[in-house]
Amino acid sequence: MIMAREKARRRVKVARVAEIPEGERKIVSVAHREIGLFNVQGTFCALRNVCPHRGAPVCLGRIRPQTESAAGPDFAFTREGEILKCPWHQWEFDIKTGQALHSAGLRIRTFRVEREDQDLWLCL
Repeated sequence: MIMAREKARRRVKVARVAEIPEGERKIVSVAHREIGLFNVQGTFCALRNVCPHRGAPVCLGRIRPQTESAAGPDFAFTREGEILKCPWHQWEFDIKTGQALHSAGLRIRTFRVEREDQDLWLCL
């Protein structure tokens, strides 16, 4: 059974490491799907370029830190470069997991990215 799954797994070379500097992204088309590749502090992540809220091209949104607030007017920025804001309705998602920050039931589909030397491979 494990061997059948391994054979079914498809890998596609999608980019070179140098094409996606830290804090940047690249949109690629693989198997009729747009997928955003992100470099989050040296970790490469991949998200389907469809917002689960209304279908926006979410990977074109701003990459931001998370804003956290204690009591009162004070706030702090955390998780620099890990949050993606949808360009249509400003919904926020964790780039590493695809999870919506303010809705446990919403998430963007993620894909595993494997690095081999200077090549990035997307696992479908």
